[in-house]
Amino acid sequence: MKLAPRIALACLATLAMTLAHAQAYPNRPVKILVAFTAGGTTDIMARSLAQRLSERYKQPFVVENKPGAGGNIGTEAAVRSAPDGYTLIVNSVGPIAVNPSLYKSLSYNPLTDLVPVAQISDVPNVLVAHPSLNVKTVDQLVAYAKANPGKMNYASTGVGTSSHLAGYMLASRAGFEAQHIPYKGAEALKDLLTGRVQFMFATIPSVIAHIKAGNLVALAVSSTERSRSMPDVPTVAASGFPGFQAGSWFGVFAPKGTPKEVIAELNKATNEFIAEKHVQARMIEEGADPVGGTPEQFGDFVRKEHEKWRAVVQQSGATVN
Repeated sequence: MKLAPRIALACLATLAMTLAHAQAYPNRPVKILVAFTAGGTTDIMARSLAQRLSERYKQPFVVENKPGAGGNIGTEAAVRSAPDGYTLIVNSVGPIAVNPSLYKSLSYNPLTDLVPVAQISDVPNVLVAHPSLNVKTVDQLVAYAKANPGKMNYASTGVGTSSHLAGYMLASRAGFEAQHIPYKGAEALKDLLTGRVQFMFATIPSVIAHIKAGNLVALAVSSTERSRSMPDVPTVAASGFPGFQAGSWFGVFAPKGTPKEVIAELNKATNEFIAEKHVQARMIEEGADPVGGTPEQFGDFVRKEHEKWRAVVQQSGATVN
């Protein structure tokens, strides 16, 4: 057989195998990792998506929680998984965009060792204060802090999280002193509700019920535009701090080397999930803004987020060994 026909046959065989792989995917259960504990915002997003993908493909999409080290343990598990489309991870701003600058001993790079599939949602942080402060706006919070030096504490869900860095950014730009009190996850909210700390930046889904009940006062959201779930609350940027933006977001990633056709298929399925009216309504009600888009758009967004948070981490001096 001549060389050209053999090459043509080889190409056809490769194409047939590629198409067969795409058509067959998934032909067994798919694992979706979450780098945080069950019940949190990342976990809720992952489980909603997993249920829809299970229904679509008639194969189990099983969520597995691997919390620890600010999301690094679960993220590394995804990085080390086989790049065959049968291990995915729903992840957020911390492990992907903040931790590469915050942690000095990461053995992997989530920006290069994971492939963006699709962004699920953008979840602004909301600046909330305990009612005992009797403040209703950012200006009033700043004035109170300046009038009471050394008496203000702000909570966060951990060193280097968006809630920590957003609080640092506000205090730094406004020129007041406030002691950062880091907690492990939901423990921060408990102390805020009791008044042991005075304010914090929290994800909207975690506090929206307390805001509606009057247990917390919403002063501003950290997104560039008002949140669709809280349209009456202004942005920090419009409250005297132009350019202020410090929110959370969630998206699907796969290990580096996952076949492009699998990425494309998962991107399509995720976008269809996000586009469903009842899914959008539920996200907005719970404080998340649906996003979607191509893998390339998500990748560009992630790179910009990394650059932004790297600068903030360096300015704050935060570091974790």
